[in-house]
Amino acid sequence: NFFLCSGYSNIKKSSFLFNACIFTKSVCQRENFSITIHAGEAFGKESIWQAIQWCGAHRIGHGTRILDDITFDPKTGEIISMGDLAQYILDKRIPIEICLVSNLHTGAIKRLEDHPFGILYKNKFRVCLNTDNTLMSNTSMSNEFLTAIKYFNVNLDDLEKLTINAMKSAFIHHNERLKFIYDVIKPGYQKLREELTSLRN
Repeated sequence: NFFLCSGYSNIKKSSFLFNACIFTKSVCQRENFSITIHAGEAFGKESIWQAIQWCGAHRIGHGTRILDDITFDPKTGEIISMGDLAQYILDKRIPIEICLVSNLHTGAIKRLEDHPFGILYKNKFRVCLNTDNTLMSNTSMSNEFLTAIKYFNVNLDDLEKLTINAMKSAFIHHNERLKFIYDVIKPGYQKLREELTSLRN
């Protein structure tokens, strides 16, 4: 059984929504549900903390405002320092579901090249590409991959890593994740490499 909770608000303690989150977290933990929560898009990094600490999120949707907790070199993209939130997410390998096109449409970012995806991926955060929605943003996984290639110069090896990150973060059993990685993803990308090499020759 898997549980999906989606929200964008900065929740106040003692509010009805806060109590609902605490109750939902307890139910999900008792039933061994997995939880993903959309946070850090319309509201600041505090909403990401709330998603993790109050609601027990195992994955974070969007999470663009994590950049508020990171100081980085704008020329190299190297991280200079991180706050407690960013360090916690990095250390605990909490996946961030990156939604490039959707974040542009909702105004979470002003330009695609400003998206924190590049910095997070470069610095070993567990990020994966997602559509958020396909209808409203008129996008697809293929389009998200193409967008990442265009704006962040990712290559085929990067796309494979991002796909593996996604499967590592999937809400299925560990042995099933490993089987999919080694039986489907890795052979699939190897076949694609061979096809590209053949075309070049």
